[in-house]
Amino acid sequence: MSKRKNYDLKEFYSNGKLLLTGEYFVLDGAKSLAVPTTCGQGLTVESIKEPQLVWQSFTNTGEIWLEAIFDLPKLRLFSADFEATEDGGNDTLAENLMQILKEVRVLNAAFLNSNNGFLVKTNLTFPKNWGLGTSSTLINNLANWAKVNPYKLLEKTFGGSGYDLACAAHNTSILYTKNGLNPIIEKVDFNPSFKEQLYFVYLNKKQNSREGIKRFKELKGNLTSEIKDISTLTDAFLNCNKLLDFEKLIIEHEQLVSKTIQLKTAQDIYFSDYFGQTKSLGAWGGDFILATGNDDTLNYFNKKGFQTVIPYQDLII
Repeated sequence: MSKRKNYDLKEFYSNGKLLLTGEYFVLDGAKSLAVPTTCGQGLTVESIKEPQLVWQSFTNTGEIWLEAIFDLPKLRLFSADFEATEDGGNDTLAENLMQILKEVRVLNAAFLNSNNGFLVKTNLTFPKNWGLGTSSTLINNLANWAKVNPYKLLEKTFGGSGYDLACAAHNTSILYTKNGLNPIIEKVDFNPSFKEQLYFVYLNKKQNSREGIKRFKELKGNLTSEIKDISTLTDAFLNCNKLLDFEKLIIEHEQLVSKTIQLKTAQDIYFSDYFGQTKSLGAWGGDFILATGNDDTLNYFNKKGFQTVIPYQDLII
C-alpha cells in the first residue's frame, strides 16, 4: 500500500550561517560578507484535534532536546521537558520559546489564535553547539510560518544585526549591510580560486554572542573610520584571487577587530606556530574560525585538540 501524502503538513527550512567579515562592526552598519551553510534547521507543522501546541525540538542525531506543550488559544505553558545539560540545566527554555511565540502573535494576531492545535517539530542538521544559527533559523522558520517580517521578530526577541536571517533565506553568499528592518542584501559569488585551501575549525566551545556584543558596545567609541575600513576589507575579501593576498587581508581584519575589542586574536592565543592564517568568525573566543592551509592542516589542528576541521566546500552552499 502506498503511503498517503499528508497535505496538511507544512514544512519550512532555513540555512545556517557564517560571517566571514565584519564581526561586531556589522552591528553598526559595516558592509560584511556572509555565507549560508549546507546545514540548517527544518520546521514542520501538523494540525491536531486537541487545542494545544505540542512542540518538539530534535538534535541532528534525532534526540529530542526540548518538548513543551502550550494551551491554545491562550498560549500558556502546560508542561515542559528538556535535555538536562541544556544551558547548564536551565529550565527556562520553554518559557523563552513561549515569549518568542507571543512576539510572533503581536506581529500577527491570528497566529496560534484558534481552538485547533498543532504538532510542531524542529530538526537541526548540525550539532547545536556549533553556533551556526540555532536561533536565527528558528526565527526565520517561525516568521515564514506566521507570514511576518523576520527582522521585526528578531528585533523583538534575540536582537543582533540580522545577517544570520539573510543567510537563512539565501542560497548564495551575500554582502550584508544593516539598515533597520530593511537591510541591504546583495547576492554575490564568493568562489575563490583557492577555496580548496580554506578550512573551518571548531574551537570546541560555543560562544555567547550577546556577551561579545556587550563588550564591543562598551569599548567601541566612535567607529566611523573603522566601519569604512571593514567595508573596504569586505570588498577586498570578495574580489581577492590569490591566497597570499587573502592571508594579508585576514591579518589586517584581525588586527583591526583586536584593537577595537581589546582581545588577542585566535592566532596569537592558540595558533602562533601555525603555518597558515586563522580568522575568527562572529563573536571571538568560540565557535568556528576560518583557516588557510594545505594537506597538513587537519593533522596540525587535530594535534592541538581540535577534531572538527571541515573543508570550505563541504560546509558552504
